[in-house]
Amino acid sequence: MGESYKDSSLKIFSLNGNRPLAEKIAKVFGTELGKSKVTQFSDGEIAINIEESVRGDHIFIIQSTNEPVNDHYLELLIMIDAMKRASAKTINVVLPYYAYARQDRTANPHEPITAKLIANMLVEAGATRILTLDLHAVQVQGFFDIPVDNLFTIPLFAHYYREKKMIGDEYVVVSPKNSGVQRTRSLAEYLDTAIAIVDQDEADGGYVIGDVAGKKCILVDDILNTGKTLSKAADLLKEAGASEIYACVSHALLSPPAKDILDQSVIENICVTDSCWTAEERHPERLSYLSCAELMGEAVKRIHENTPMSPLFRLESKEYK
Repeated sequence: MGESYKDSSLKIFSLNGNRPLAEKIAKVFGTELGKSKVTQFSDGEIAINIEESVRGDHIFIIQSTNEPVNDHYLELLIMIDAMKRASAKTINVVLPYYAYARQDRTANPHEPITAKLIANMLVEAGATRILTLDLHAVQVQGFFDIPVDNLFTIPLFAHYYREKKMIGDEYVVVSPKNSGVQRTRSLAEYLDTAIAIVDQDEADGGYVIGDVAGKKCILVDDILNTGKTLSKAADLLKEAGASEIYACVSHALLSPPAKDILDQSVIENICVTDSCWTAEERHPERLSYLSCAELMGEAVKRIHENTPMSPLFRLESKEYK
C-alpha cells in the first residue's frame, strides 16, 4: 500500500471532523481525497457540494464526530444524502470516533438511547455500511440494520509497548474503572502482565483491586474527555505503591480542563490515537500519538475488495500480512 490504488471506483471523501486523518488514509491508497466543499451560511446552516461525479462509485466518507459533535453529525448526514442523490453505488461511513456511543441504554427513567437514534439517522440517510474504531460498547453494532465493522486499538497499543520492551512481570495493565476489564485483559495478554482494577467511588475515593506495589502500571481506557477519571486512578495507584504510571486511550477528546488536570497528574506518558482531532493548545505535555490511519485504510481496502477483516483484530495485523 502507498502506491496508487488501481480501482478508480473507490473514492474517499472527508468532512471537517478529522481531515488530517482522512488525508493519511488517502495517502495509504496513494490517492487524493475526493473533491467536495462544506460551507456554513451566516445562520449556521450547512451546505455541501460534491465537485466530481460519483455515479456508480463505492464511496467512503471519513468523519470523526469529535467537537463540535452535532455539527459534524449533521455534516455527515447531509453528505450521505448528497451521495445517495448523486447515484453512488455504496456509501460507506468511516467513523473513527462514534460520539453518543456512551448513551447506549436507559440508565435512569425517561432517558433516551441516543446511540440507537444516531444509528437510525445514519441508516435512514442512506449509509450502506459503517466502519468504526473502538466503540464504547460493542453492542452498539446491534443498533444498526446494515453491516458494521468495529476495529480495535489494543493491537496498536500492544505493538507500541512491546517495541518499548514494556512487558512481563514488572508491569501491570490497569482499568481505571470497573467497566473496562475486557479491554484491560486483552492488552495484558499481549504484554504478558497481570491486571488490576481501580474501583472509583465518589463517597470514599476508591481503591485498587490487585497487586501494584512496586510495579509499573499501564492504564487503558477508550475515551479521554476531561482527564479526571484517569488522573484519579493514577493517584490511587500511586497510593497503592505503584512505581511508575503510564496510560493509553483510544479517543482523545481532551475537553477543558483536561490539559491542566493531566499536566498536574502523576502519569508519565499518555499514548493516544489520532481518531479525534483537537487543537494543539489542548494537548497535555506528556502526550504521544499513534496513527490509526494504516489500520483504517487497510480496513477500507478489505471492505472494498471483499476480503476477510479478521487479520486486523490480531497483533500481527500491524504488518498487515
